[in-house]
Amino acid sequence: MFPIRDHNPSGRLPFVTYALIAINIAVFLYSWPLADQPRLLGAFYNDYAMFPDRVSTGQDLQGLFTSMFLHGGIMHLVGNMLFLWIFGDNMEDEMGHIGFLAFYIIGGIGAGMAQVLSDPFNQIPTIGASGAVAVVMGGYLLLFPKARVDILLILIIFFKVFTLPAWIMLGLWFGLQLVNSLAVDSSAGGVAYWAHAGGFIIGVILTIPLWLRLGGASFWRTTDGHPPHPDATYSFRRTNIPKVRKRK
Repeated sequence: MFPIRDHNPSGRLPFVTYALIAINIAVFLYSWPLADQPRLLGAFYNDYAMFPDRVSTGQDLQGLFTSMFLHGGIMHLVGNMLFLWIFGDNMEDEMGHIGFLAFYIIGGIGAGMAQVLSDPFNQIPTIGASGAVAVVMGGYLLLFPKARVDILLILIIFFKVFTLPAWIMLGLWFGLQLVNSLAVDSSAGGVAYWAHAGGFIIGVILTIPLWLRLGGASFWRTTDGHPPHPDATYSFRRTNIPKVRKRK
């Protein structure tokens, strides 16, 4: 089950969001041939991934930035870029291009620090844009809690698209990250749940000044939590399958 789009059209071309997606794809394509060369891939990660034990001692701090553009596989990349594509354009629309870029980078670095603080002596490298994307999601929740988000549900051969308000979809996602942050031992590797949960909270905090400029609680009352413009509409076409009569 994952989101495929929202009903919240942006009012300007989100070229920063598109550029971030393009850079992530370009870096992945550059590193993809290294997948079959463990020594070279290890050296690449050694230079550009984020190592909590190094950051906690003031070393290789650039990894907090460069690791945001590295991904360990196609699904890792696609998942992060899908969420950035869905939620990033509206945050860029509200914050402006430069403001959104600063929001994304500063928040992403903060998400990386959240992962460091969860286990400062962990020697396992951390990679991925998910912390920065979680920042975007946290900001989106604050500004558009009732924006409609289409969810694709896949159960073996059954496909269903349904719509949820953003506060339910994003709230469930955050709750899952928080529970896993507390339940999973980060020293064992795997998903950087603290970067996700921490990034989400950082996104909410960094968006508060904008929310207050828009009117704060009165902004919510005016829009009832929905985007301050008409929703985008989508239609789902059904394919008519001809029925074959049984022969007697």
